[in-house]
Amino acid sequence: MAEPNAKAPAENTDSARGFAFALTAYLLWGFLPFFMKAVAHIPAPEVVAHRIVWSVPLAGLVLLWLGRTDDIKVALRSPRMLRMAALTAVLITINWGIYVWAIGAGRAIETALGYYINPLFSIFLGAVLLKEKPNPAQMVAIALAASAVAVLAFDAGGLPWVSIGLCLSWGFYAFFRKTLPVGPNQGFFLEVLLLSVPAIGYIIWLEATGQGHFGDTGTADVLWLMSCGVVTAIPLMIYANGAKLLRLSTIGIMQYIAPTMIFLIAVFVFHEPFGTAKLIAFGLIWAALVIYSGAMLAESRARRAALQASPAE
Repeated sequence: MAEPNAKAPAENTDSARGFAFALTAYLLWGFLPFFMKAVAHIPAPEVVAHRIVWSVPLAGLVLLWLGRTDDIKVALRSPRMLRMAALTAVLITINWGIYVWAIGAGRAIETALGYYINPLFSIFLGAVLLKEKPNPAQMVAIALAASAVAVLAFDAGGLPWVSIGLCLSWGFYAFFRKTLPVGPNQGFFLEVLLLSVPAIGYIIWLEATGQGHFGDTGTADVLWLMSCGVVTAIPLMIYANGAKLLRLSTIGIMQYIAPTMIFLIAVFVFHEPFGTAKLIAFGLIWAALVIYSGAMLAESRARRAALQASPAE
């Protein structure tokens, strides 16, 4: 999903170029379940390992093209920054692992729910860890989201751990990623670079023990696994270049494109069961998002009006 630490443009306006970049990224993320379904016969840890390994050269080439390799050299010489990047790398690996497994296991609806809940969880996280005070609309939205989880838990006889796992891992990733003082492209490269060491070791072990799918199971699997880097790195970098040309409120609304597409694909293409409990839960979530988005847009309009009304210095 979206890179968490991209900044809104300095002039606080949207550009058509930024909108096109962001829309492309969200559409690519929305169609990602089709790719993950195609590699569902490969164990999720192996898919994640190849996502990491094949993202490294792509991300590195982008940084070389942009001339932004100096930040990586500084980061590699900073133990503190490496520790921070290692933490975010672990969190994004957990997120990827749950997502890949869930799509292959026929639980795409739960992944959509997890990413719908995520913005509301970020507000909750800010209130708990940063002592940020949610406004009344945000509190109502959080309560509705919690009610949706409770409905699903009651219906299933246990917590919807796929949704909660995705929400927690991405929420904490976004929270800690903001503390990594490098740009989104540099941060992504640093994360996959650190992860590539255990990932390569794991792939070598799989191939040596005859459990791997990179070579012995045919050319198709080789191509699928090599493509993991493309479907991982390209949307993130397209998004990173688009988000800085958009207002945060615009990004906040656009972030629902991908989970909505995942939901529609899960129900109408993958034909996953969608019973009464899920209908009620998603109704609560959609109501929460309407309240949350409406409050966010109203706040954004009020802020712009105040800026326009203030006398020029």
